[in-house]
Amino acid sequence: MSMNGIVYFLVSTVILSSTFVESRTLSPFRQQLTLSPSTAPSSSPLVPALFVIGDSSVDCGTNNFLATFARADHLPYGRDFDTHQPTGRFSNGRIPVDYLALRVGLPFVPSYLGQTGAVDDMIHGVNYASAGAGIILSSGSELGQHISLTQQIQQFTDTLQQFILSMGEDAATNLISNSVFYISIGINDYIHYYLLNVSNVDNLFLPWHFNHFLASSLQQEIKNLYNLNVRKVVITGLAPIGCAPHYLWQYGNEDGECVEQINDMAVEFNFLTRYMVENLAAELPDANIIFCDVFEGSMDILKNHERYGFNVTTEACCGMGKYKGWIMCLSPEMACSNSSSHIWWDQFHPTDAVNAILADNIWNGRHTKMCYPKNLEDMVIKMAK
Repeated sequence: MSMNGIVYFLVSTVILSSTFVESRTLSPFRQQLTLSPSTAPSSSPLVPALFVIGDSSVDCGTNNFLATFARADHLPYGRDFDTHQPTGRFSNGRIPVDYLALRVGLPFVPSYLGQTGAVDDMIHGVNYASAGAGIILSSGSELGQHISLTQQIQQFTDTLQQFILSMGEDAATNLISNSVFYISIGINDYIHYYLLNVSNVDNLFLPWHFNHFLASSLQQEIKNLYNLNVRKVVITGLAPIGCAPHYLWQYGNEDGECVEQINDMAVEFNFLTRYMVENLAAELPDANIIFCDVFEGSMDILKNHERYGFNVTTEACCGMGKYKGWIMCLSPEMACSNSSSHIWWDQFHPTDAVNAILADNIWNGRHTKMCYPKNLEDMVIKMAK
């Protein structure tokens, strides 16, 4: 492999992550964001389980078990997590689904490859997400092994079969239909496919047609989940990846301005996905699907960073090169001392302080409205009544 290829492997991965931050470093606005560190389930959770499908924005350790360069199994990843140890989360601390699990009264759900396979280990949910994964099967393949969207749904099918064998079909159907499925995927189809022009794709498809293909593919996978009795789904849109330190570095931005042509693709995908969600909700009986626009929530943080208590908006806390966007976070010495002042943790992923804010918005729109037609709280509280 050439030196450029090696650097590319080191430089590449995908979006979003989470952490505890010291209250003395936070603005009063953000001192209210942290939740109890307990990971014990509530005696009366609002939903029976939380199942997670996605990429590195929600990977909690899947890639620790795969032959891939997309791994977060070393410090300083996890340094601000509850255990202060790396778990495979692409963050200094928690990822959004950790905060949301606590909101609904559940423990942090284990990665599919990280649990024993016993039903008791999976009864509160499973996280199938894999860093590098995309809607397209081959997206992220240059990083090594990953579990694509279709493969993750197959893993869920295997889990469902175990539930049916253990508790019977009626009980398994009841559990699945009342559980929340959180889907966060699609950004790697740009980072590791379209923007790399794999198979000459950007000459074959205009961004709009590529976005339409992705949204249509995602729609079909949601229908496949519906046929497995999944009824409660949260779909998150793409984040403003054009603002990530990696692309500020790659495009040589001198003023820290976001790369608009990349962000425009994310906005288009989100528009199509929201429209698709509205159509599915009308088409599928009893389906309860919400779309949460991470782009909107993230841009609110970037534009109003001082109100949120962030003073570093373009440079990652950990990495190398301009904006710390050249090479991903490889060692503790590469990381800043105070991640709570940074929006970005590494070249692609936000700090857990950002993840906490986004999770709050998904839950009840506390800081800015992100979810349509309702927030997650509205979905699960109505279910619990």
